Amino acid sequence: MAAPRLIVGLGNPGPEYAETRHNAGFWLCERLAAKLGADLKRESRFHGLAGRTRDQAWLLLPQTFMNRSGQAVAALARFHRISPAEMLVLHDELDLAPGALRLKFGGGLSGHNGLKDIASHLGTQDFWRLRIGIGHPGDRNEVVDYVLKRPRVEERESIDAALERALDAWPALAGGDYPAAMQRLNVRPVAPAVNNKGNP
Repeated sequence: MAAPRLIVGLGNPGPEYAETRHNAGFWLCERLAAKLGADLKRESRFHGLAGRTRDQAWLLLPQTFMNRSGQAVAALARFHRISPAEMLVLHDELDLAPGALRLKFGGGLSGHNGLKDIASHLGTQDFWRLRIGIGHPGDRNEVVDYVLKRPRVEERESIDAALERALDAWPALAGGDYPAAMQRLNVRPVAPAVNNKGNP
């Protein structure tokens, strides 16, 4: 399998969105950039912040807002002749608990507007995704408000632990060894300890 040549973090630009659940893809991509020595700079032709890693993979944070992410992804992919199968999209996932990760290729888009726009621009759903669990509010009518709010402290701790696990699995991903990466990533998150002594 081909190693990823383009890693896309999904989120919304601007300080008012920076710490919201919908920006979990941004969080991981920014950590990856720091780990790999990639300097993310505004690239107007790619409608986002982009930079190259030491092993020449591209990192991209679309600045088009979530529902237009495909515009940025398609622009960079066309320019550098990167196929959908060589892309890895990092995104928040309502259907996974905070702290859970799932690496998958292709398949459904789970109603995610960023993924839907990328698939529309690429003409295919056959690209890699790393789903970052943020949990679900329990009522689909509350989803929009939920994803645009900050996670609770304990949720953010679980998500941060998952992001660190993703960074640890990066060597396998960078080498195109997706089965090995899945073994490290697709594990159940550890539930927080329950305090039964009545202490806060």
